[in-house]
Amino acid sequence: MATAVHPAAALPATAAPAPPHHPPGRAALGHVPQLHAALIKSGELPASPKSFHSLLEAAAHGASPAQLAYAVRLFRLGPRPPLSAPCYNVLMRAFHRAGHPEDALHLFVEMLVDASVCPDQHTVACVLKSCSRMHALDVGCGIQAYAIKRGLMLDRFVLSSLIHMYASCADVAAARLLFDAVEEKGVVMWNAIIAGYFKNGDWKEVVELFKGMLEVGAPFDEVTLVSVATACGRIGDAKLGRWIGGYVEEKGMLRNRNLVTALVDMYAKCGELAKARRLFNGMQSRDVVAWSAMISGYTQTDQCQEALALFSEMQVAEVEPNDVTMVSVLSACAVLGALETGKWVHSYIRKKQLPLTVVLGTALVDFYAKCGCIDSAVEAFESMPAKNPWTWTALIKGMASNGMGKEALELFSSMCKASIEPTDVTFIGVLMACSHSYLVEEGHQHFDSMTRDYGIQPKIEHYGCVVDLLGRAGLIDEAYQFIRTMPIEPNTVIWRALLSSCAVHKNVEIGEEALKQIISLDPSHSGDYILLSNIYASVGRWKDAAMVRREMKDRGIQKTPGCSLIELDGVVFEFFAEDSDHPQLREIYKKVEEMIDKIKMAGYVPNTADARLDVDVCEKEVSVSHHSEKLAIAFGLMKLRPGVTIRLSKNLRVCTDCHSATKLISKVYNREIVVRDRNRFHHFKDGSCSCNDYW
Repeated sequence: MATAVHPAAALPATAAPAPPHHPPGRAALGHVPQLHAALIKSGELPASPKSFHSLLEAAAHGASPAQLAYAVRLFRLGPRPPLSAPCYNVLMRAFHRAGHPEDALHLFVEMLVDASVCPDQHTVACVLKSCSRMHALDVGCGIQAYAIKRGLMLDRFVLSSLIHMYASCADVAAARLLFDAVEEKGVVMWNAIIAGYFKNGDWKEVVELFKGMLEVGAPFDEVTLVSVATACGRIGDAKLGRWIGGYVEEKGMLRNRNLVTALVDMYAKCGELAKARRLFNGMQSRDVVAWSAMISGYTQTDQCQEALALFSEMQVAEVEPNDVTMVSVLSACAVLGALETGKWVHSYIRKKQLPLTVVLGTALVDFYAKCGCIDSAVEAFESMPAKNPWTWTALIKGMASNGMGKEALELFSSMCKASIEPTDVTFIGVLMACSHSYLVEEGHQHFDSMTRDYGIQPKIEHYGCVVDLLGRAGLIDEAYQFIRTMPIEPNTVIWRALLSSCAVHKNVEIGEEALKQIISLDPSHSGDYILLSNIYASVGRWKDAAMVRREMKDRGIQKTPGCSLIELDGVVFEFFAEDSDHPQLREIYKKVEEMIDKIKMAGYVPNTADARLDVDVCEKEVSVSHHSEKLAIAFGLMKLRPGVTIRLSKNLRVCTDCHSATKLISKVYNREIVVRDRNRFHHFKDGSCSCNDYW
């Protein structure tokens, strides 16, 4: 509740000042020394416990170290009346506000030593908060024993603080036991137990407790709603989240910034970005938490360009990002391949000396790896003061997708030697490393090791990696038999891995079977039909290829357009196959013609099997020359300085023609070109690719 404040009256210039008849309020904080002097001069201070308590409270309310020091001197040195429990409580609360819970605990010990002062229920509640802050469970248990001995366990403040203490010390079971034993629970007690589950990340229990509150008609406040809205976002309970949002708007609570921020976070995590942005835009003031919640929402729903655009707005608004913001921005940069923006973020982290937490450090490693900068990823990895299994996994997967399979396996070996327990995701990275580097025997060994050595049961993703491993190696029949003997039902991911391998190795028979299985599970994915069509085209069965395309058309299935992204000067540019919308279209196509002419002189022969089937034979060569990655590369050659690496990412697998063309472009133009496609990285340099034509 807000407290009315009154400015202290000016002291007379000549007459002796009369002692104040009212306690000095918080607004009189700046006048505490004058009031202190007046009380000493009047002789009232040593004789009036009430006046001393009020003066101490006014002095202790300040947030600065100097004000707290003044309150401590007043408490220690006097002159003053004999100390009482309320005086101790005032100073203990001041220590809490200043972030010194250990000093509050020492003060409580002094009270126990001084037989003339007896701690009351407020003292016990306050010292329990110290235990919560310090995670001092043993001390907290001792305080509980003292409270039982003194008969203070019936006090709701003591009980609430005790519940909060147990929960803060990760003993939620003890907190719940106390909570359930109380018949009449007020909002403070409900908030205490909810906060306990909240701090321990038990989001489902937070939601269930709130539903229980609604069922019994228990009171709740804005503090409750902040916790519950956040929990709804974590578990994706959009229904309850929307109810809270409606309640907040109906009750006029939108001025509470923390509550609105929690709603923004909840809507964003539940995928309702429009509602989240509407609330965000309506906020009168937005702190870093609100900005981070909205940026994170865009990142988590793969709207990464929107995330970076909002981050730019945040900079214009001069709101300083924190480590949480940076994790989301780095994740967006990783998805888009926005290397320069991510490098700026890394530079900012260094400049502001933000602590390199495990989460932030892992995001950095993942960002550099997904931008094809493995050396920088390794450097970020080695600079981290602490790492968890996800950090190791990020680098292992990064090395695997960048064609460094043997290095990835060496890193995995180092991880095991460091006694870091691998996760199921780690083994996906390990199997990827084997698959991308033609390490079939090693792949089998690691797949068997999962269960034998680590007790990790393979999931569908692991089986998919093995199918991919065998298929890429040309062992199509073995891959097909492996699928048939799997202990779990194969899904579309498994069959698509096999179909992709059939496309690489031109295996028509098993490719037809793979598509048949895929259509029975998911008949609407265009890429599957395209792969079989390409298999037919690669062996000269043009009529069958056209038949598959007609089947797509009859089913109303649209081909996913090829799309390539390239970042220049912090701006991400998007190109589609046979693009017609770019403002510099004429210049780009002219550059493409020049590029094709030059690489033809170096031996390039267009692979028209990768052209669209609905174009005339004479136009197929033009069609393949206008694939999205060729347009993006041409744009990079136009805009980047000579010698600067061209980096782009593509939503689909790089086709055979673009792969061959890019190798020659790297040689003719003396450029390193890094392409991230749907499956892996391709580092083109001097006419060769890091994948060794094995992708």
